[in-house]
Amino acid sequence: MEISDKLKLLGDRTRLTILGLLKDKEWCVCDLVEILNMSQPGVSQHLRKLKAQGIVNETRRGQWVYYSLNVEDKPYIQAVLDELPDTQTLLSLLKPNYTPADCD
Repeated sequence: MEISDKLKLLGDRTRLTILGLLKDKEWCVCDLVEILNMSQPGVSQHLRKLKAQGIVNETRRGQWVYYSLNVEDKPYIQAVLDELPDTQTLLSLLKPNYTPADCD
């Protein structure tokens, strides 16, 4: 049942996109808000669900929270992520002229 709960989260396009972006590096919430063109509470809600299932880690730096993948022990999720485009491809599709925000 635990695996099905985790995989169910990947059925949401936004969460799947977030995980695709996290494949190559950690991201600050402020960057994800800009890239996804969503409100900060909306992005945080998706990240909260992923964190609750142990799929992402969070690290607080000042007022910002940074997220990274936590899938080393979840090969079934890693297999899904392996099929997603790399970060640069996702960025070019979502925000062609994106430059990282100054979150500090």
